[in-house]
Amino acid sequence: MINDLVYKLCGSYDVFKRAHEIYYNNYKKNFTLEHAWVELRNDQKWSDLSTAKNEGNSRKRKGDEGEDSATSQATQNKRPPGVNAAKASGKKPMVQENAVNEFEKMWSIRQHDLVVKERLSKMSLLEGLIAKQEPLAEDEASLKKKLISDLMSRQCAIVEHWRSITESLRSSCLLVL
Repeated sequence: MINDLVYKLCGSYDVFKRAHEIYYNNYKKNFTLEHAWVELRNDQKWSDLSTAKNEGNSRKRKGDEGEDSATSQATQNKRPPGVNAAKASGKKPMVQENAVNEFEKMWSIRQHDLVVKERLSKMSLLEGLIAKQEPLAEDEASLKKKLISDLMSRQCAIVEHWRSITESLRSSCLLVL
């Protein structure tokens, strides 16, 4: 029984020694993290990595018959996300939601600015028409009437909006009383 165990250890030690040689040849330095390897070698992350490499080698030897099965096994053995990835995915919806809210806020401000600029340009055009000394041409007179009616209707709409707000506040105050 002891001979059998010693024989198995010698075989694995030869493999381990060969792994050290390969590491040294690849990276030109000795592998110094054996203690970490002993702890981590059976973790899912590392065992999946070695299994995937072995499956890839065996498929090359056997031919192209198992391409679909290799991809299905890779999705079945998908490892869980790391701590940082889990934290990032938890924060992502909040960041996206904040970005959407910020964009909507900027869009409403931009629309309001465009309305104000349009109104100011109409007012300056109307001021120019009113300040004109000589009689207005027919198209200028019709433009003046249109601008006045547009600005007055806008004012009426604003006044009506504030009246409705005031009435709803009064009715809600009466309900509270």
